[in-house]
Formats: sequence, structure tokens, C-alpha cells
Amino acid sequence: MGSRRVTLADVAKVVGVSQTTVSLVLSGRGRDLRISEGVQRRVREAAAEMEYRRNRSPVGRHGARTRTIAFVSDSVSGSRVAGDVVGGALAAARRHGVTLLFGETEGDARAERALIGTMQDHRVDGIVLAAAHTRTTSVPAGLALGAAVLLNVLPSEPSPLPRVLPDEVQGGRAAARVLLDAGHGEGIHVIGAGPDGDVPFGRATALDRLTGVRQALGEAGVEVESGRPCRWWLPQHGFEATRDLLRGERPRALVCLDDRLAFGAYQALQDAGLSVPDDVSVVSFGDYPVASWLRPGLTTVAFPHHDLGAKAVDLLLSPAEQHGADRSCGGTAHRVPMPVRGRGSVAPPR
Repeated sequence: MGSRRVTLADVAKVVGVSQTTVSLVLSGRGRDLRISEGVQRRVREAAAEMEYRRNRSPVGRHGARTRTIAFVSDSVSGSRVAGDVVGGALAAARRHGVTLLFGETEGDARAERALIGTMQDHRVDGIVLAAAHTRTTSVPAGLALGAAVLLNVLPSEPSPLPRVLPDEVQGGRAAARVLLDAGHGEGIHVIGAGPDGDVPFGRATALDRLTGVRQALGEAGVEVESGRPCRWWLPQHGFEATRDLLRGERPRALVCLDDRLAFGAYQALQDAGLSVPDDVSVVSFGDYPVASWLRPGLTTVAFPHHDLGAKAVDLLLSPAEQHGADRSCGGTAHRVPMPVRGRGSVAPPR
């Protein structure tokens, strides 16, 4: 049916019965009015297959606002990251005087479509479709039937919907600037991406980080001396990549594209008898909780989770917020700055 809402008439046409019969069956009155079990079964099966949804919202003034918005995410519970994003969205909703309804899909596309449909049935004023981490995915066509904003979601097909994303290029520039400000001008290596920018599948945003790093260094006349790709961004892979690097040369600074890679890099440097930051400076991305517990604490570029959630709600409810966006992704993209969490892992080179 494309993005058009499925109606009673559509279901009735497929089953070959009247709209009244479909309405009676789906409202639970089929048996009372002696509609055969076979017809009832066919109606329910067709409605489920076509993803028909009854309109349960109270009858009211046409176009009336309900002062409610929906936040539909692949993850709401069980994650500090998701909790921070939801916290920002909730704070913004309260500031606007609206109620925020939450729904979690656990990444299931069918559940996502059904949940969006349910929110639309209840006449929410708008929907934020969110992901805990930036990902490329298919956006349900029905989402465009009303006001909607994508948060950490990159549509796999062209979409007119505005989206809110962390500014990964700016984050890469910020990481490089930390090293430059400390006096680093040589011996800078990247852990997590190869020399040609090859990154693990599903980590497309890493290219933006790497672009930002190279831009800022290049403007200062400094080059990245090498890059070590990692199949996965886990501590063991950061350890292996750093150990491989140390077999050939002594780095002066490492840019790890994820904190988990930095955790492994710390161990590889320690095993080689090198100290952070006296021998090698390390800067990373993510600001995972354990980053502040490392010794020395890891200097990292943080995801602005709270600000991302707040920006998505502000954008949904305040058209003026749409100014200043870019259109590099097909729709308007609103990029939120990534702050630096300065700790003790960067020092002037010796």
C-alpha cells in the first residue's frame, strides 16, 4: 500500500466482504451478529497481513493538537547511552509543555512499524524515530504521514525527514586539535581505520571522524603517519593493532576511533614498557564510563547523548530550529557538537 494508510475498504476488497462486516469482526462483534468463523478468520488474517490499524483516538476537533509526542527507539531500557538520549528528549518535552510517550522496538522492523502506527492512531503531534547509536536503516514509509524527526538514523533510501546526528567531522577535528595544542607534530597514528580510510562494516561514521582528524592536522601541516584497521572495535582488537604498530616504530600519539580500542591500546603500550602520556599520548572517542577510571584517565571526544535527544524534540516542535541545517544526506541534517572530555592521557611530546 506504500505510505498510504490501509483502510477498512482495502481489507474488505481483499476478503470480498462489506466494510461493515470488516468493522464488526475487528471490533469483536462478529460472533454476536452470526458472522461465520471462516469469514472472521479471513478478515483478521487480511488485516494482520496488510497491517491495518483501527483508529482508537477520541473523536475531536479536526486537526486539534493532543500535546503528546512519541519517542520510538531501538533501545530505551537497559542502556546508559539510551537513557541519556531519552533524558534529553524528556527534558525538552517538559520545557515545551508536552507529554512524551516512549516505545522500544529492540531493532525489530515489524515491531517498529506497528509501534509507529499505534502512536499515529493516538494522534500524537509528532514522532521521533531514534537509535541508540548512529545507524543506516530503512525508514517506514508511514512515518512521513505526519510530523517526524530521525535521531541517529541515516535512511537507506532518500527521505525528506529531518535528522539529528552527532557532528562526527567536528569531533575528529577536536581530537586532532587536542594533540596539536599539546605540541604534537609528528608520529601520529590512527587505531581503528586503515590508511585508505577502510573501516569495519556498520561504522560509516568513523570516516567522518577520520576526515575531521585529517582536516585539522592538514591545516597545521601535519600528516597521519599510519592507520591500523580493526575488524571490530573491541579492546582486544585495539591491543592487537597497537602491538602490531609497535613492532615497526615508536608512535608519539595515537588517535583511537573508539574508547574500546583505546582500552586495548593502553595495555599494549604498557606491555611494551611505554607510559601514557609521557611516552605516547592517546585521544579517543565515546566517553564510555570506564574512560574516567583508567590511569591516567582517557581524554576522549564524547557523544552528546542528552543534547541529541533535546535537539530532536526541539526540532519536532519548533520549526525555527530547522534553520542552519545542511542537506548533505537528502533531507535536512542537524549536527550536534561533540565535546572533549580532557583527562590525563595527552601531554607534550618528549
